[in-house]
Amino acid sequence: MTDTQHSPTAAGSGASATESFLTTEMYEAARQVPPERVDAVVRAVLDGVHAAIREHKVTYPEFQAAKAWLIQVGEGGEWPLFLDVFVEHVVEEVQAETQQGTKGTILGPYYLPGQKRLTSPATLPMREDETGRPLVFAGQVRDVDGNPAPGAEIDMWQADADGYYSGFAPHLPEGNLRGLVVADDEGRFEIRTIQPAPYQIPTDGPTGKLIGAAGWHPWRPAHLHLIVSAPGHRAITTQLYFRGGEWLDSDVASAVKPELVLDPQDQGDGTARVEYDFVLERDAGARAA
Repeated sequence: MTDTQHSPTAAGSGASATESFLTTEMYEAARQVPPERVDAVVRAVLDGVHAAIREHKVTYPEFQAAKAWLIQVGEGGEWPLFLDVFVEHVVEEVQAETQQGTKGTILGPYYLPGQKRLTSPATLPMREDETGRPLVFAGQVRDVDGNPAPGAEIDMWQADADGYYSGFAPHLPEGNLRGLVVADDEGRFEIRTIQPAPYQIPTDGPTGKLIGAAGWHPWRPAHLHLIVSAPGHRAITTQLYFRGGEWLDSDVASAVKPELVLDPQDQGDGTARVEYDFVLERDAGARAA
């Protein structure tokens, strides 16, 4: 379990998260938002800010403190961290209103595209002396009608047993506990990894200062990150948690859903195994065809 003294710095994590976002297709898509949507959403956000100022009688010193904090978030590259932790879960909830299949949840700031491609059964890349309880994660990818999804891929990443992510902690090798796993022709997969630990988001930067000032805790429960996709289907971004784990009921990112909590079973040799099936809906283009 991580602690503040040994966690990666907020500046380092923020820089990595910002660089990752600016090199992905998500950033390109963001640049295509039409002006009328920008106008409507920004006006609504500003209306909310104005209402909060009026309701709480915000003073000039408080306003200047907020301005200084916003500047620090930008200079520290922490906007991906702040938005993914405190805002993304609501965006995901709205998106889910019109979607079927497996429950999704937030992407988070620690996704890195372009990881090693592996064929199931697979073992995520890890150090020879990787610590943590061995975990076998298996299941099947199907469509909403119960048919197997051939060509399914499971893009998976996670923290290690100390709560660190490769790419965001300098002591970890590149690609550690990350991989793009290709399922078999029936959409079945089996992935060997280790059970991750809970972790706290970096607290030495402005996001951490806000958390401290508000009296909140900075912890996320242990989880696996996944983007599950298949040709002709809508990809699902989700996280899977572990029954009995710490912080499940008070996740700082508000991303836990009951349907996403796993219950691994010990296999008698110290290895835990759990099965979880993913259900994908056909995308709009495929339905129209």
